[in-house]
Amino acid sequence: QLVESGGGLVQPGGSLRVSCAASGSTLDLYAIGWFRQAPGKGREGVSCITSSGGATWYTDSVKGRFTISRDNAENTVHLQMNSLKPEDTAVYYCAADLRGVYCSGSDYDYDYWGQGTQVTVSS
Repeated sequence: QLVESGGGLVQPGGSLRVSCAASGSTLDLYAIGWFRQAPGKGREGVSCITSSGGATWYTDSVKGRFTISRDNAENTVHLQMNSLKPEDTAVYYCAADLRGVYCSGSDYDYDYWGQGTQVTVSS
């Protein structure tokens, strides 16, 4: 089971860190992806990281602002979000891909999903 945390309300230009933890299993064999879904829109891939942490991917709209990282010892993956914009407002989900060594921005490739955490960027 994947559990997201760290969402909340932040002003434009602010920062938040959302985290993904596993309950009852370890994350170190899985590639982890972050996705988001804004009201009235489809789910969008935001970032992902391979099981080793050796490769990452970001969608163009967050490059230079978001950073994904993982701490396998803590069984956690983080998404640090800086310079947040109102258009980043969405429910953020983490997902696990059993392939591990590959990292994809397509939700089709992921096997397990968390319940999501709300991120709202507003003044």
